[in-house]
Amino acid sequence: MRPYVLLSLLASTLATLAVACAAPRGAPTWDTSGGGGSGGTGAGTGEGGGGLFQGDDAGTNADAPNDAFLSEDAACAKTVSEATVEKLPVDIIWVVDNSSSMQPAIAEIKKGLNAFASLIAAKNLDYKVVMLSLRNKTSPVQVSGSTRYPICIPMPLAGDDNCGNGPRFFHSSVDIRSTQPLEQLLGTLGQTEGYQLGDERGGEPWKEELRPQATKTIVIVSDDDARLSANDFESFPGGKNPFNSLTLPPGLLHPSWNGLFTDYVFSGIYGWGSTSNPDTACQYPDGSEPSSSGPTYTTLVQKTSGVREKICTGSAAWQPFFDAVAQAVDKTAKLSCELTIPPPPSGENIDPELVNVALSDGDTPTYLPRVDGGAACNGGGGWYYDDPAAPKKVVLCQSSCDQAQFMVGPNKTGKIEVLFGCQTILK
Repeated sequence: MRPYVLLSLLASTLATLAVACAAPRGAPTWDTSGGGGSGGTGAGTGEGGGGLFQGDDAGTNADAPNDAFLSEDAACAKTVSEATVEKLPVDIIWVVDNSSSMQPAIAEIKKGLNAFASLIAAKNLDYKVVMLSLRNKTSPVQVSGSTRYPICIPMPLAGDDNCGNGPRFFHSSVDIRSTQPLEQLLGTLGQTEGYQLGDERGGEPWKEELRPQATKTIVIVSDDDARLSANDFESFPGGKNPFNSLTLPPGLLHPSWNGLFTDYVFSGIYGWGSTSNPDTACQYPDGSEPSSSGPTYTTLVQKTSGVREKICTGSAAWQPFFDAVAQAVDKTAKLSCELTIPPPPSGENIDPELVNVALSDGDTPTYLPRVDGGAACNGGGGWYYDDPAAPKKVVLCQSSCDQAQFMVGPNKTGKIEVLFGCQTILK
């Protein structure tokens, strides 16, 4: 019988080819959440069993039962390929208050946002930055008789020297009012009445800039508090704004957004001053305080496990804040449920009926059953091919992908294994 071939799909590894002999591992199990069985070992060990690649000497392994375990000593791999488990894209939405008191903070954002983007890029993440704030190269400007401090992000994040959009950057020019950032985020997201381009509180549409599969991070920069509650920000049913005659769409977690903001993270640099009392504001070096401690923002930061810094700290707060947000974005980025199958050696083909998938955290793998397409996952564990006739990827059911999220990645010991040679375990 041909040796079993093991493909380990590991985070942060490079494709390699090596001759290896695996040591015996702990007794394997398999995920029964999708209707699988339990019991002994020894599948695929009979005479004439199939191998990973179909060639002149490849068998069919037809005597291996579908609901059997794989042999513990399916070892001595002839070919071992290691490939990277990819992370899904990340969308980062900055909402910056344009009040006159915000001039120092706006200067720090203009100075540091490109370096922040470089931090994200260095983590090999596919990122997009969306900025919601008044845009202008001139600062300050007068808007309806009020002094406002706009922001103009420079290249290379911006697309040109005139605050233009770029491949990884989109700026919707919204004059963010001190107590209305959450309302204006929702309103311009939904382009509801009063929040469209040309409206006093509106701006360019930006919802289409968001990627459906991307994790979402919202970053607020303000020295005041939002008048819209944290609960309404997430769960408002949609309709008249509680504070004026304008119209707001549903909150971020309302089903009408189709999960666009599921598991979002809220971070901010604002006026908080105490880790125990959200109503305590920080103090500036001259002893003055910001307009509010931002208790609504504290609620959202704590609820979503975001990060924060005190706006009173001034320039010293910004580099640690940029670093902390970048680390949080990387930590919360989700693994892709689609795992590319590396090509076999020249002249050989993969037999899709001799493939099994396991999640391994240490010595004991948990084998997942193959299901007949995404609809057959039905909330349970398992995997399926992107194209059963000519598979290029292994796709994990969502529950198995969620399990892998906790096991696989930087500073984690887990891995996803695709084993070739044994009859496929079916659901």
